[in-house]
Amino acid sequence: MRAADLYKDNTGKPVVSFEFFRAKTPKAAENLEKVLDLLSATRHDYMSVTFGAGGSTREGSYQLIDKLKNERGVNVVAYIAGVGLGPDDLTNVLDTFKGQGIETVFVIQGDEPQEDAAFAPHPEALPHASDLLSFIKARYDFCLGAAGYPEGHIRAESLEKDIQFAKLKQDRGAEYLVAQYFYDNRFFYDYVDRCRAIGVTIPIIPGIMPIYTVSLLEMLTSVCGSSIPEPVRQGLAGISAEDREGVVKFGIDLATRQCRDLLQHGVPGLHFYTMNRGKSVHAIVSTLEKEGLV
Repeated sequence: MRAADLYKDNTGKPVVSFEFFRAKTPKAAENLEKVLDLLSATRHDYMSVTFGAGGSTREGSYQLIDKLKNERGVNVVAYIAGVGLGPDDLTNVLDTFKGQGIETVFVIQGDEPQEDAAFAPHPEALPHASDLLSFIKARYDFCLGAAGYPEGHIRAESLEKDIQFAKLKQDRGAEYLVAQYFYDNRFFYDYVDRCRAIGVTIPIIPGIMPIYTVSLLEMLTSVCGSSIPEPVRQGLAGISAEDREGVVKFGIDLATRQCRDLLQHGVPGLHFYTMNRGKSVHAIVSTLEKEGLV
């Protein structure tokens, strides 16, 4: 499955995709199985598996890819993060993906693994996702995806510079972009317009992160750079800190409205950051499906 072909040939239906990461404990693995049962039965076109540069995390990613692809018969996109990895490591990872039958690789720079004390960056590690795209394009026939940042990457010099990097990623082989999540659709529309203005022609897919808990929202915002609009803060402030279900419902309602508006503006797909949780994404996609939007 080449993801870019899905976005080009979606026959009037937007592409729906879900993102997962490897479970780190037996309890998390048990929970992930339940989530996969739920979301495998939910309208979707493919699932993606994130990647960690550390050895144990990497093996877990391979295992999850195998589970989804060969046990569950799911279309799978495999992430690769180039952070700290030398050419031989990258080649080993990409050869493994090829051996697993992966056709689409999503390319990011990523962050150094915090849980792997033995990890040491390779002196020949590639500095940017655009460099990794060039490395892969010259050696493999994968369909390549890359990340976009509607509010700018947290380490970017400016949003304008980050948009130029989106064009560079396209020039170096990216066939589609998935945007970092946002809670105000105007960030996404403005980002797409500015990308198009400088010659980015590939599909740009909005990333959707439902609000699961307030603490997770605050943590992710601090590391990803996505902002929390004031209406969202005010809405959450009206919910008791102990009312976890209330927060989840607020997040479902917000994301459903976001998706409805995005689809009405003709986006080619929706990519959901599940955080290995199923209830919210299932509810959102089921509602959109009942409304005939997906």
